[in-house]
Amino acid sequence: MALIQVSNLSFTYEGSSDPIFEDVSFQIDTDWKLGFIGRNGKGKSTFLKLLSGELEYSGSISTDTVFDYFPYPVQNEDLEECADSLMEKWKPGVESWKVLMELNDLHCDSEILYRPFKTLSFGERTKVMLAVLFSGGNSFLLIDEPTNHLDRNAREIIREYLSGKKGFILVSHDRDLLDAVSDHVLVLSRASIEVQAGNFSSWWENKKRADSFAISENEKHRKEINKLKASADRVGRWASKSEGTKIGFDPFKENDRNISTRSYIGAKTKKMEARVKSFEKRIDKEIEEKEGLLKDIENVSDLKLNPLTYHKARLLECRDFSLKYNDATTPVVQNLTFEIRSGERVFLQGGNGCGKSSFIKAVLLANASDRAFDDGAGDGGFVNYSVTGTLAPASGLIISYISQDTSHLRGSLKDYAEENGLDFTLLLSLLRKLDLERVQFEKNMEDYSEGQKKKVLIASSLITPAHLYIWDEPLNYIDVFSRMQIEKLIETYAPTMLIVEHDKAFADKLATKTVLL
Repeated sequence: MALIQVSNLSFTYEGSSDPIFEDVSFQIDTDWKLGFIGRNGKGKSTFLKLLSGELEYSGSISTDTVFDYFPYPVQNEDLEECADSLMEKWKPGVESWKVLMELNDLHCDSEILYRPFKTLSFGERTKVMLAVLFSGGNSFLLIDEPTNHLDRNAREIIREYLSGKKGFILVSHDRDLLDAVSDHVLVLSRASIEVQAGNFSSWWENKKRADSFAISENEKHRKEINKLKASADRVGRWASKSEGTKIGFDPFKENDRNISTRSYIGAKTKKMEARVKSFEKRIDKEIEEKEGLLKDIENVSDLKLNPLTYHKARLLECRDFSLKYNDATTPVVQNLTFEIRSGERVFLQGGNGCGKSSFIKAVLLANASDRAFDDGAGDGGFVNYSVTGTLAPASGLIISYISQDTSHLRGSLKDYAEENGLDFTLLLSLLRKLDLERVQFEKNMEDYSEGQKKKVLIASSLITPAHLYIWDEPLNYIDVFSRMQIEKLIETYAPTMLIVEHDKAFADKLATKTVLL
């Protein structure tokens, strides 16, 4: 067992006036399985880089432990090499037999070590890197979002694998994974950092109770402040009135007064003014305490959606539909039959590479061309695909689409809104509700984190009225609080949706129909 002591840590990226960390201190144990939780852009990946020594900071991080980081860097020239060659670069001195043992625990055949890295799927790359990561000893492992782009089966394997390990920090937004593998959580709250025993669900329950208590106490403070303000106002008005009577009086109307009364009134006025100042100090103190109570509360704002209503119940018919790459021997989608009816939330499930994204592209293309891919339709408008069967979107169907790819997001938000016909003010308003800070509005989108880019795509879709919302892995990199916002939105407005998403908690809660490819 070793300790990592973080003391008075501060860090701000060069050229930014907004600190990521400011004078924070905490302690963690290297035997823990530590789930790392926080909003997008709050500094989770940055903190891992600080531990790794990649960035300079003020304050201190004291420990005798050695850190190793997932994912390992892969350059373009590395893609032609096999993992067996790359792993010595990733982890000098690594022993192949240990890697093979870890791959066995990950239900993975050893042959993937000897294939060109570019031929490996996302899941295979993740498993190879995790096997290398855990093959050494005496390291505290920094694991940054290992399940992005992985299908549900691969996520379950990773979850089972990590639950049997210890000595790591896991950055993840997958609640199911955090609950299964964590025995402690490190939480980047709005104004503090806290370490707590337990998993995500136990922390979240504690958080809700603490927030409820803080809101109740805040209400008491607010009432007390109002009373103090009213009392201070009464005393202040009395003091002002008394001060005005020190000089000048009518001897016929006020025959009990004389010039010696002036000093008495002045002394009383000073006492009352002192009481006013005392009230003001108490008010300032109460306000300061009140603001402190609410500084860490997670305000998960309600989102709004304006889905269009289609005049018929069926929005998409898919019957005996198959799709094949022209250079492949077998179809990627074969004999698929289902339909989407108004109000349904259809989740496409299946392993990586089973054709989910290809099927979505076929739907989009059929809708854009305003014609169905029907029997005998030939290539159906695809360049590298051929299709058979029926894929028929309803006539005049309006679709709002989120791609899993964010690489096209460049330039300013204003330019992006203009290019895509979006209401710029509405876009910014929704991004604020998704907790994108105003300072980000002035930046170009290529400088955003992946989670922030995803929020731009989600906000764009939400402000686009549509009959059908098609979302392809929308939650990759999205923080857990925003996921809960989106869940509540979908439950409230019940839009018709076709979704590819591997977050088990999200799918289990929202799916009205599941289609397995």
